[in-house]
Amino acid sequence: MDKNSILLVEDEINVAQFIQLELEHEGYTVTMARDGSEAMDCFAEQQFNVILLDWMLPKLDGLEVCRRIRKTSDVPIIMLTARDYVGDKIAGLDRGADDYITKPFEIEELLARIRAVMRRHQPQEDTQTLLQFESLSVDLKSRRVKRDREDIELTVREFDLLVFLMKHQGEVLSRDWLLSAVWGYDFAGETNVVDVYIRYLRNKVDKGYDPKLIHTVRGIGYIFRSS
Repeated sequence: MDKNSILLVEDEINVAQFIQLELEHEGYTVTMARDGSEAMDCFAEQQFNVILLDWMLPKLDGLEVCRRIRKTSDVPIIMLTARDYVGDKIAGLDRGADDYITKPFEIEELLARIRAVMRRHQPQEDTQTLLQFESLSVDLKSRRVKRDREDIELTVREFDLLVFLMKHQGEVLSRDWLLSAVWGYDFAGETNVVDVYIRYLRNKVDKGYDPKLIHTVRGIGYIFRSS
């Protein structure tokens, strides 16, 4: 597989051609798809390092394409869309997108985000495969989570957030730090996404269990520790 292979899913021809030209100038190999159905066909036929996925697509919209891809692959997905409402961003992330960029955008920002998601998906040298804290265990290879020997189902984003919290147990983590580390966002105004996902995570790994493990540090962020 080409290490710089990108699937670009965009139905606006002028936008697609502009992005393709810029990506190829940077050394990427670009495969184009104009609708959601064609995107799934390309995904089935070839492996990609990154998928750039428009939200509003004919046949299958970007959210549905993202959901289907996430059933079998953790390939980095960046959503491209004119929708800038935070609820839409959360919906995209909750379907498994790695990042989200709002149109219109500067090509330099898109290139930086592509580099960022590719770095985050590089194999890590860390040989640790099992995280354990109190009655909570996380198997990094199988992505299996248990508390008090009960299986807990997490989304891709919830799992990544939990792993980061556990690897930094006892440290006070700001919302900006969590956003940058788990989502790759470095922009003000997006940190409420962290609060939403912390709430999701608490409902799954803390609610009904003792001791509580995820705690709020008022005015700063969160800390993972025993009560």
